[in-house]
Amino acid sequence: MQAKDEEEHVEITIENTHNDPVRDEYSVADDIDDDVQVIQNNSEKAYDHATTRIRWKMPGGSDLFPKGLEFMRMNRFGQGSWAQVEKRFDELADRFGILSKSHFGQCIGMAESKEFADQLFNALARPRGITSASLLKDELREFWEQISDESFDVRLETFFDMVDKDGDGQITIEEVKEIILLSASANKLSKIKNYAEEYAALIMEELDPENLGYIELYQLEELFQGSAQSYNYLEESLQLLSQKFKRTVEDNPIKWCYRWLTYCVEDNWKRIWVIGLWFAICVCLFIWKFIQYKNRVVFKVTGYCTATAKGAAETLKFNMALILLPVCRNTLTWLRSNIKLGVLVPYDDNINFHKVIAMGIAIGVGVHAGAHLTCDFRRLINATNEDYEPMEPFFGQKQPKNYWWFMKGVEGWTGIIMVVLMAIAFILAQRSLRRNRLNLPRILKRLTGFNAFWYSHHLFVIVYVLLVIHGYYLYLSRKWYKKTTWMYLVVPILFYACERLLRAFRSEYQRVKIVKVAVYPGNLLALHMSRPHGFKYSSGQYIYLNCSAVSPFEWHPFSITSTPGDDYLSVHIRTLGDWTRQLKFVFAEICQAPSTNQNGFLRGDIEQVSDKPNMPRLLIDGPYGAPAQDYKHYEVILLIGLGIGATPMISILKAVLNDVEPYKEIEDEMVNSGVKSSKRKHNATKKAYFYWVTGEQGSFEWFRGLMNEVAEWDIDRVIELHNYCTSVYEEGDARSAWITMLQSLYYAKNGVDIVSGTRVKTHFAKPNWYRVFEHLGRKHVGQRIGVFYCGPPTINRELKRLSQDFSRKLTTKFDFHDEKY
Repeated sequence: MQAKDEEEHVEITIENTHNDPVRDEYSVADDIDDDVQVIQNNSEKAYDHATTRIRWKMPGGSDLFPKGLEFMRMNRFGQGSWAQVEKRFDELADRFGILSKSHFGQCIGMAESKEFADQLFNALARPRGITSASLLKDELREFWEQISDESFDVRLETFFDMVDKDGDGQITIEEVKEIILLSASANKLSKIKNYAEEYAALIMEELDPENLGYIELYQLEELFQGSAQSYNYLEESLQLLSQKFKRTVEDNPIKWCYRWLTYCVEDNWKRIWVIGLWFAICVCLFIWKFIQYKNRVVFKVTGYCTATAKGAAETLKFNMALILLPVCRNTLTWLRSNIKLGVLVPYDDNINFHKVIAMGIAIGVGVHAGAHLTCDFRRLINATNEDYEPMEPFFGQKQPKNYWWFMKGVEGWTGIIMVVLMAIAFILAQRSLRRNRLNLPRILKRLTGFNAFWYSHHLFVIVYVLLVIHGYYLYLSRKWYKKTTWMYLVVPILFYACERLLRAFRSEYQRVKIVKVAVYPGNLLALHMSRPHGFKYSSGQYIYLNCSAVSPFEWHPFSITSTPGDDYLSVHIRTLGDWTRQLKFVFAEICQAPSTNQNGFLRGDIEQVSDKPNMPRLLIDGPYGAPAQDYKHYEVILLIGLGIGATPMISILKAVLNDVEPYKEIEDEMVNSGVKSSKRKHNATKKAYFYWVTGEQGSFEWFRGLMNEVAEWDIDRVIELHNYCTSVYEEGDARSAWITMLQSLYYAKNGVDIVSGTRVKTHFAKPNWYRVFEHLGRKHVGQRIGVFYCGPPTINRELKRLSQDFSRKLTTKFDFHDEKY
């Protein structure tokens, strides 16, 4: 659902007669303009296309056509792509120099679309009279020259021949149906296959108005011809606009370093002062304790060894106390919502700060243990009787003779156990092990994953008990007030314990009942729960869920997809791990089989769910603050979700839609009464852009109701929706050409997108984020735009870099917020 822009509205095929509120002029132009940006931003990649057959001179000439119907992408600035094809031919051909048809797709670089490559093989072989399912190198060279020809006429003719299997120059409805099935398979659009016959009839109705029962080449040409003029116009305008955003190259290394340092400080000053303060405290503690022990008698025996070990121990005590604070979620949520410290404190980096402190602890443990084991213990063991005499009050009259003397003491075995437990928790917390991304043996794989991370982190209870004991039984400190470990830990541990008690009490108090369950395509489980009395939250926040039927101890976070105005709570859960898979299995068992009008997903409605005696019990804890809840501070927001990362954005979209109309009425009343307001006291958001990128067609079922609701109720065009399906080849690719044509025809006739099943027209392949930021920068001059991203870290850096780059070059400022995924 996209707002109006000043640019000309252009459809790929025919004009949209439905005046749909979700389709704006800029986004339609985007469909045609994608190829231009790819050429401009990736100069090393150009598009070379189809056949060397006789060139039909059609009305208008081939020069008017955009560079569509690409069969292949090649590097125009390399040594020639035929060399690569020839190399693959030599690898795949048999000893007689014959390439099998089954290897044709792999040989020309179309291995991921084998069925499409087979159809292309037939279209190229038929006019040449090749009937065997094999090729010689010379024949392959002819094929390659044909599919690498730049003439659109030739490309179109090859495209036509792929459908015209009998070569009679006419495409029948059965042949159209077959190519739709083939295109749907190549683009992983399983639902289109179910309606292939209906879609084939629609294409015949459009291109065969005289009802002759077939389509000829000139009719197919007309379907592509309409976009040529708009393509050329957009190409020129884009080139002019992009000149302003070209990167400047600085030749002077001193100036380059100065500018880089300036940008670095500007972008990270919050993190810098927090980390700087933390590091300064650690250094001061180390120096203070180091000097203290340097002036003690033990220094004469052990030298700098003990002073170094004690300095590291002091930083360890501080960090073991501090590491609990970044994970006090209730406190952080309260601070984020009630105290405006966000301008100074980077709340979004609490987990990153937790990791930094953990790294400080690891370094402290290494220095402390290393200094003891390799230095001062050895010096005490090897000390002469005269040197050891001052140590007798601390270590006894009998001098230690070996390391076992130190290890068997309370100080020794508590230290060893702590190091082992810390090492286990630290190793299992690594991202690759936490997400099971390493190819480990089956036995070891069962010892990793989120469950291992979760349980190993709770070993900290034992670690803190041992730390207090270890800090009490000190060799060199006898007075209680000099044993400071407990002094560091008492307040943070009590604070954290209260947090945990509050969570436990609140989860029991905030009882919920399940009112609806749905299992969608793409392994997504949607749960609707009753809203506890007094449960208040903001859009963008999240809750923790516990299901005793899966595990009585594990709690997992999920974004709230309902809005504060709803009388229920909802979460959408993607099955990505052991716990979520088991949760889906538990609820799928109690759901009824899908009926024919439920689009293939399981569902339990309110009456059925409430009547089931074996319904699993859910506990919730929260809500907790998240970066996305700060959306209300911006008049313009850009929401980006990858896959299930769309969940926090859904609640925000609902809230924006629900909030705009009441506030508009309030503003109108204030204007009519002559009252002036210097700032909005309610939700400040006036414009929202939502980009949802998913690789599965079935994912659009998850929030189809919201998409249609926004399209119906957003009369003022407050929200723009942009759906992207990355499994479909980008527009202009021959493999998605029929999908593109069919999408335009069906949308113009019915106002529904064939890919998403909503009133929001789906884009193909991945978004060009550079152009997205460029468009928003031009449209909202001088404004500050909140950019909120949730999803895998694949594009995190790119979005952050673009936010920073455009903020420096334009008066429009982009504030990037990353939801930890």
